[in-house]
Amino acid sequence: MAQYHVYGIGNALVDKEFEVSDAFFAENGIEKGQMTLLDQAQQESLLTKLMDQFGLKNRAGGGSAANTIFAAQYLGAKTFYSCNVANDETGDFFIKDLTSAGIDTNLGDDREDGTTGKCMVMITPDAERTMNTYLGITADLNHEHITPDALHQSEYAYIEGYLVTNDGARDAAIKCKRLAEEKGVKTAMTFSDPAMVQFFKDGITEMLDGGVDLLFCNEQEAKLYAGVESLEDAKQAISKLAKTYAITRGAKGALVFDGQQEHIIEPFAAKAVDSNGAGDNFAGAFLYGITNGLDFAQAGKLASRISSQVVSQFGPRLRAEQYAEIKAELNL
Repeated sequence: MAQYHVYGIGNALVDKEFEVSDAFFAENGIEKGQMTLLDQAQQESLLTKLMDQFGLKNRAGGGSAANTIFAAQYLGAKTFYSCNVANDETGDFFIKDLTSAGIDTNLGDDREDGTTGKCMVMITPDAERTMNTYLGITADLNHEHITPDALHQSEYAYIEGYLVTNDGARDAAIKCKRLAEEKGVKTAMTFSDPAMVQFFKDGITEMLDGGVDLLFCNEQEAKLYAGVESLEDAKQAISKLAKTYAITRGAKGALVFDGQQEHIIEPFAAKAVDSNGAGDNFAGAFLYGITNGLDFAQAGKLASRISSQVVSQFGPRLRAEQYAEIKAELNL
């Protein structure tokens, strides 16, 4: 029996969330609804404006794969997360967040000096999330941050699509996938953001080389990657990359394919206030489900319910007790 249900690798970022107006984007030349990389000076300037005009709404350890790992762990999976943070206060905050949740990690006290990555998450009244990110030391993530023993003792290796933006991190993702495949560990990957498939498609294709066992994406990402207009055509393209997949569709729910049959996952009603982390939590709940006795339809139902709760409150994930309450509510 594997020691871990899910081994994740991804960026380690501390999210700072702000409620903003659409006018703020126009005033500051920010592209709404996407993740944009900034240098440190640009982010510090943006942070000053956000603090002055709106004030901080929430701070939490984040990053796409990290949110997924948190969700899986809180639901009852045993998880490991490989990442890179600096020996600074923000890095301390991130590690405390991980370890307090019971997540094992490659991080220790021998961290390098530098600046831990931060993500300015800006939420507009329509609940859309827009992210401006300074990667900091997480840009130096490389194959040395992989812990092979933990990876080889896992059911799934989960890889974050955002790693495509950096050569070293992309190489680490590719090596993680290869090491997993050598030991029969299943591989899962998320596209993470429409910008990743729009602007880094060649790198994403390189990371997917040979395909994965499970692919997570939303409908827009699937269509962008496939270069098609219809969901049916996108599904055909995705099926060539992944043995199984989950495509989220926002308020329309999701569809999941278990390798033989497609399952339509109905949405749960929710008043959306913050979409940050919704897809990540869907993936985490789904991975928890399929590694703990649920079939794809049941796992999809749990994932849909979890993500509906995530969008109804601020922050990239729920409180620990909320995950347990939803499991009990669904009797899963």
